[in-house]
Amino acid sequence: METNRVTGAIAGGVAGTAVLTLLLILLEVQTREQIQAFDVIARFVGTPGQTTVGFALFVVAGVVAWPLVFVAIRDYIPRGPDPAAQGAIFAIVLWVAFAVAGRGDLSGPILILYAAYTFFAHLAYGFTMGIVYGHFRGGSQTSREVYAQQ
Repeated sequence: METNRVTGAIAGGVAGTAVLTLLLILLEVQTREQIQAFDVIARFVGTPGQTTVGFALFVVAGVVAWPLVFVAIRDYIPRGPDPAAQGAIFAIVLWVAFAVAGRGDLSGPILILYAAYTFFAHLAYGFTMGIVYGHFRGGSQTSREVYAQQ
């Protein structure tokens, strides 16, 4: 993986994670902290009650891990060559894992709100990551052949 692609991916990860973090914090505020998204991540890795650990893992995954995976498998993601559309599709897969692992004890209307809102938040993450990545790669108007050669 060349440096230009890595830099673009991480820049996209920073932007996408900022958007996703803001949306999840807004969800926490609106639901009066019933979701506790970062606590879910902490519980998932075996450190229940340590929200800071959950948040740190969330940031590392969002800024570094997922964008690098996106770049590595981008050729296989539908809706190319537009990286924003591909990022949104990639984020849907991430949302499925997040929604299943993070729903915890939620039920009823709050579960529906959680599923819909986190779906939207993940789409925003993927779209933002893809559009920033595309900007670093020369814009989203470049044809598939040009992207493949870069």
